Amino acid sequence: MNAVTKYYQHATALLAKTFEDEEQNILDAAQLLTNSCLQGGRIYVFGSGHSHIMAEEVYGRAGGLALIKAILPQELMVIDFPTKSTGIERLSGYSQSLIELYKLDEKDTIVIISNSGRNAVPVEMAQAARDKGAKVIALTSLAHSKATTSRAPSGKRLFELADVVIDNHAPKGDAILEVEGCNTPTGPVSDFLGIFIMDAMMTQVIEDIAKTGVQPPVFVSSNVDGGDETNRHLYDTYYGYWK
Repeated sequence: MNAVTKYYQHATALLAKTFEDEEQNILDAAQLLTNSCLQGGRIYVFGSGHSHIMAEEVYGRAGGLALIKAILPQELMVIDFPTKSTGIERLSGYSQSLIELYKLDEKDTIVIISNSGRNAVPVEMAQAARDKGAKVIALTSLAHSKATTSRAPSGKRLFELADVVIDNHAPKGDAILEVEGCNTPTGPVSDFLGIFIMDAMMTQVIEDIAKTGVQPPVFVSSNVDGGDETNRHLYDTYYGYWK
């Protein structure tokens, strides 16, 4: 059996298991997000390193909610030097300035994505958000996080500071395949599992808002006719990009 087939079989089985185990947690998280939207708050999303992919996926997205604010500073992404973002993610005190910059308050809910959940930035962001009265949703690998110690001065891991924890079911180290001739596991899974969870959760939020009789503000593709006009109105209303 080739690696493509093995990865497909492992990955699809893991996705099914994740959905089976985490459906209620996803629904619980969606309820927190819906509550924030309906009381005039915002949904914030944050991830560093490759975890920024899941945050970016739901931000300004065709078919996605316009009530989402992404906290994605470039220095925490891998687009420059991966080792730089890794180092910065371990800096204690950095998250407090981000929370102040983005002005989270008690009406808001933040989704913090970190596979290991052990580094200072995601852990301290969760604590800083809680101190502001915001709700915290953690998207993390419990298998990885529970098998490691925290790098935050508090000794806490992300899952220990969240109102709702969603386990992405990725194994410790993320990779799921052993390939003959390669002495390191390959086939990472946390990103595709996380993207499914994020999109499923936001889709539920949109449905929950619509059930209240409120029209959810949802982006359309800018590559369909009329898309730019629809999206410009949403950006003007919720982001002020064209003002």
